[in-house]
Amino acid sequence: MRPLDALNEIAYLLERERASRYKSKAFRTAAAAIDGLSDAELRDPGLRRRPGIGDSTFAVIQQALAGEVPERLAALRATAGAVGGEELRAALRGDLHSHSEWSDGVTPIEAMVEAGRALGHEYLALTDHSPRLTVANGLSPERLRRQLEVVRGMSGGGFTLLSGIEVDILDDGDLDQEDALLRELDVVVASAHSKLRMEREPMTRRLVAAASDPRVDVLGHVTGRLVEGARGTRPPSDFDARAVFAACAASGVAVEINSRPERQDPPDELIAIALDEGCLFSIDSDAHAPGQLSLLDYGAARAEAAGVPHDRIVTTWSLERLRSWLDRTR
Repeated sequence: MRPLDALNEIAYLLERERASRYKSKAFRTAAAAIDGLSDAELRDPGLRRRPGIGDSTFAVIQQALAGEVPERLAALRATAGAVGGEELRAALRGDLHSHSEWSDGVTPIEAMVEAGRALGHEYLALTDHSPRLTVANGLSPERLRRQLEVVRGMSGGGFTLLSGIEVDILDDGDLDQEDALLRELDVVVASAHSKLRMEREPMTRRLVAAASDPRVDVLGHVTGRLVEGARGTRPPSDFDARAVFAACAASGVAVEINSRPERQDPPDELIAIALDEGCLFSIDSDAHAPGQLSLLDYGAARAEAAGVPHDRIVTTWSLERLRSWLDRTR
C-alpha cells in the first residue's frame, strides 16, 4: 500500500478510538511531510531527519514500501469491527454535529469535508463552539462570520457542508451568540457545557427554554454525562426529562443521540421517554477529527436497540426534507 495512505488511515483509526490527539496528529503531520515524495525519496535513510517524521511514522513508511500492511495499521484495523445497528447506519445520510480547528477540533474544515465525502455523507454540519466556551476556542461573532464565508465555498459534487454552531445554553436558557447570526446559520445545536450540577428545577427551566427557542434545531448531549474515557466520568444533569422532551416535541427540536462512546447520551431510559413524548432525533458524531465522523456507528447501534423509528431520525432524511425542517422557524 502507499505510505501516504497508511499514515492517513492510522490517523483516522486513532481518531475513531479517541486516542490522544497528539498521536493522531503525529501521523497526519508525517503524511503531510511525505506528500508528493517519490518512492526513492521515501527509501532514503535521510527521510528520518525530515521534520514531521518520527521513529513510529518512519517504520510505517518503510513497511508500506516493502509491500506490507504496517504493523500499527493492522493492529488498529483488528479493533475497529462492527458494533451493531448496521441497517440504521446504512440509512443515515449525514451528521449535524462536528468541529474543526476553528474551535477545539484538530483539523482544517477541508479535512472534515473530505472524510464526510469518503463516508458517503450527503451532508455534514460544521458546528464549532460559541464564544463563552473559551476553553474550546469558541467563535466570536466576527470569527463565525469569517467561517461562514469559508463554508459557503465547500459544497459540491453531491455533498453539502451546512453552516452551523454548537451554541452554549446559558444559565438562564438563553443562547450564547448574536440572534441575527443564529438565524443565518443552517443548523443550531444547543448544548449545556457549564453548571451541569444545577438544581433540578432551574436546570429543567434552562433546558426547556432552549428546547422552546425557535432558533434551535437540535438539543445536544442533553445530560452532559461521561461514562468512560480519558476525561473520567461525570454524572448526568438532573432535570425533568418529560418536561424537556415535551418542549422539544412541541417545537420540532430533535433530541441528539450523541454517538461518542464516552457520552452515550441520552441514557437508554431517556431515549425511551423522548420516544414516548413524540420527539424527533438526530444521530450525530460530535466529531472533533475526521476519524471520529465514523462514530455514527455507535449512535446507530444505540438508536436501533432502543427501537427508534428511522423516519423520526432527521439524519436519515434527504437534504431537501432536512432543509424544509431546518427552515421551519427561520
